[in-house]
Formats: sequence, structure tokens, C-alpha cells
Amino acid sequence: MTEILFYHLTESKLEDALPALLDRSVERGWRVVVQTVDEERRDKLDQHLWLYRDDSFLAHGTPDMAFAEEQPILLTTDGDNLNGATVRFMVDGAAPPDVATYERVVFMFDGYDNAQLDAARANWKRLKGEGHTLTYWQQNEDGRWVKKA
Repeated sequence: MTEILFYHLTESKLEDALPALLDRSVERGWRVVVQTVDEERRDKLDQHLWLYRDDSFLAHGTPDMAFAEEQPILLTTDGDNLNGATVRFMVDGAAPPDVATYERVVFMFDGYDNAQLDAARANWKRLKGEGHTLTYWQQNEDGRWVKKA
């Protein structure tokens, strides 16, 4: 069954927290797809992942680029899985596709954005009702993830 995790951002922005989680996923040999709510947001994350650290970058792409299916991380706005990812990150309240096709689905949401909070709660309730096992992580004051449920 799919492992489903909810990451509640309270101390940092998505741009600060997402790269480390993506980096760990790639280190584990996982292919990842990150689904955003629109192309503008996708494109901002695309630029950020190339520049977020001076000494490194995360190899990634978008569906409209050549060899998208070969990218270890693919940024998208829809439910497609062009790179054969086993891990899917849902950000900014994006609506998930069928979670059963992934080993892990991660919902990341801003704790200060009511629309994202509402979407996370609705997804939690729906997925819990479908019988999935869910875990909830929240940032502490230091920005570290603490398992809450």
C-alpha cells in the first residue's frame, strides 16, 4: 500500500524545505514527480532548483522539455507520470491523481495559507476514509520535521 505523508510547513517556505526532501529522495534512487497548481508556480520552482545552493543543483525537468521521461525529478501541473516516478510530491494544494500507483505520496502545505490547509484537511479525510495509513509531520521552531500523527 502507498505510504502517504503530510508535511505541514510552519517555519519555512516550500522553496526552503522541498529541495532537501527531493535531494534525499534522489539519493535513495527514487524517481520523483512534483505536482504544482499551475505553470507559473512550476516554472518558479524549476528556476529555484537550479540555483538554490551555490555548490549543487538538483537535476530535474518539466514535461515540455526534451527527455522529460529520463529526469530523476519532474515538475508538472497535472496527474501524468512521464518519468515513471514512484514518489509524488503534491504542493500548494494541487489535487492528487490516483495515489495507489505510487510507493510514496507527500503532501506539502503552507500552514499560513487557508486554501492549502483546507485542501490538506480534505485530502487527509478522503484518504483516511479510503483506508490508507497516513502520517503527519510538522516543523518545530528549528525547522526540523517532527512526527505528530
